[in-house]
Amino acid sequence: MEENTGFTLKQLAEEDRPREKLQLKGRQSLTNAELLAILIGSGNAKETAVELSQRILLNYRNNLDVLGRLTIDDLLKFNGIGPAKAITIIAALELGRRRNLAEAEQKVQIKSSRDIYEVMYPLIADLPNEEFWVLHLNKANRIIDKERISIGGIGGTVVDVKIILKSALQKLASAMILVHNHPSGNLTPSDADLSITKKLRDAATYLEIMVLDHVIIGDKNYYSFADNGNI
Repeated sequence: MEENTGFTLKQLAEEDRPREKLQLKGRQSLTNAELLAILIGSGNAKETAVELSQRILLNYRNNLDVLGRLTIDDLLKFNGIGPAKAITIIAALELGRRRNLAEAEQKVQIKSSRDIYEVMYPLIADLPNEEFWVLHLNKANRIIDKERISIGGIGGTVVDVKIILKSALQKLASAMILVHNHPSGNLTPSDADLSITKKLRDAATYLEIMVLDHVIIGDKNYYSFADNGNI
């Protein structure tokens, strides 16, 4: 059980209580800190829930993307945050991530590199390690399936051309799009990225399957091989 000796939201002046503010003025009237304070409910012996939330956000430069990548252990470093509160924060941010994913999945037809980014960003942008995915498309460039091919470390992941081509044939795909993330945020393709793209493109050609693009996803940005003439 978590010890609760801190200030609670009820101890704030009524006009400063985030829950009441949300009811009176709507959710968009609340700051990020006030929304976070609703989740944690109480602060510590020296800080209200809002003040503790402000300190947490300030520690990560008010970047919700960074906050969404934190672990339970990361959050436990803040006085006033116990396991239950940490889990509540992580769960709430995960729901937000899944909402973004659900909205992205409505765009089932790929018309540009931006469409690829919007579909895949919620899946891999926040990961601390590299993952390699393939989007299998039909003749209308509609997504048949999103397939994770491999999971690697911070600096790279292993990709097997034969496995990708076998899967594409089984799904009767007419085209493929390659996608992976760069946890570092550096979107410059590596020599390995360029090499695997060429191998897959050349091999797929013999099977009459087009590799339309290879997109590298970073922090709120992406690099498209097709847009930059590298495919």
